[in-house]
Amino acid sequence: MIFAKATVLALSGLSLAHPGVHEPNSYSSMAKRHFLHDARRSLDLCADHLEKRGVNERAQARRAAIIEANKRHYFFPRDTETTVNKTHHSSLKVSPNTPESELFSKNPVCILAPEGEVGPFWVKGELIRSDVRDGEPGIPIILDGQFIDINTCEPIKDLYWDVWNCNSTGVYSGVQSDSNGNGDDASNLDKTFLRGIQKTDSDGVAQFKTIFPGHYSGRATHVHVIAHTDAHVLPNNTLTGGHVSHVGQLFFDQDLITMVEATYPYNTSTVDITKNIDDHVVQVETADSTSDPFFEYALLGDSIEDGIFGWVTLGINTTASHDSDVSYAAFLTKNGGVKNGDSSF
Repeated sequence: MIFAKATVLALSGLSLAHPGVHEPNSYSSMAKRHFLHDARRSLDLCADHLEKRGVNERAQARRAAIIEANKRHYFFPRDTETTVNKTHHSSLKVSPNTPESELFSKNPVCILAPEGEVGPFWVKGELIRSDVRDGEPGIPIILDGQFIDINTCEPIKDLYWDVWNCNSTGVYSGVQSDSNGNGDDASNLDKTFLRGIQKTDSDGVAQFKTIFPGHYSGRATHVHVIAHTDAHVLPNNTLTGGHVSHVGQLFFDQDLITMVEATYPYNTSTVDITKNIDDHVVQVETADSTSDPFFEYALLGDSIEDGIFGWVTLGINTTASHDSDVSYAAFLTKNGGVKNGDSSF
């Protein structure tokens, strides 16, 4: 197994954990459809601009280089129906002899604009870092995100990409709740696994090393996303100020999930898997729109255990502010996590 299994035993008691269903945010279905339609139209008009600026070409070269450089040894030195049923496997049959011209048979800039709910377990005060694994066992995955301003067609530099997902047995770090693993375990408040923030570069790109999320009752496998704009970094390597310009959740192909769930320790969970087609967030983010909130992906080796490279480009309205639509469950301080007694969750 790729990850050291010493920590797996500590997780065995959590295999039945399952956070409750996420509470929908305040967006109406009509407002969401209007946003997605306008954002999609704006982004379609950006295509030529992005091509002329060389953003697409650089994205191709960058992603090809990442896959080539990180095959097999990236983490360790060798040792609604159409959308849901669409494959996001990028046809990357990566080998040492694969020519770069064949690495990206699809348009690498697959722009989408989901706006969704934050979920009940967002933690404020997370550290700015790219490696968020913290020793968690599971299938390694590189998450590569690119952010484009739908108003200017330009990559968004210095945006802070905030991500979090559950571990291989369906438990989130940073929160203490009866609907998240052992509700009596106050030490989970101080844990930070699979949570972090990264700043985008001049091409609007940021990246994380993490593990493929597991599953829990009532939800399809997903990754939470928040985009912070105009924020500033504090001396303790956390964010302050700015506003939330984007809230959403990203998903994975069902056949990819099936492959991952067949491996250890994912397969220790006895909780039923909720499929993408039955997930209420997938339904809301894809209904009556062209939104496609799924990662494109490629395998980094011959088997799923060698790791996955997943990427997505998101259109962001930087003038939007969703601060009032997000509620945090806890706050990470220098002395550990603190529950938010005023959380709506």
